[in-house]
Amino acid sequence: MLQTINIHEAKTHLSRLVEQAANGESFIIAKAGKPMVKVVPLDTPEVQAQKRFGFMIGQINVPDDFDRMGSAEIEALFGSTE
Repeated sequence: MLQTINIHEAKTHLSRLVEQAANGESFIIAKAGKPMVKVVPLDTPEVQAQKRFGFMIGQINVPDDFDRMGSAEIEALFGSTE
């Protein structure tokens, strides 16, 4: 769990806290107990949004006749499409 620092304490000990963050010890600055910001070292990779395209590969099967499914019923309801 990240250390939470009050904003007044962060101002007082900024140099030490920045050094800790640069060494990989991230922390949170809070104001009146409410978290405001997270301080992390610059070389920490940012969390990338997960790509959603193809996330269900192998879990769904689309039949070869997908574009013709129900064509007999549709033709019976609306007549020939040709």
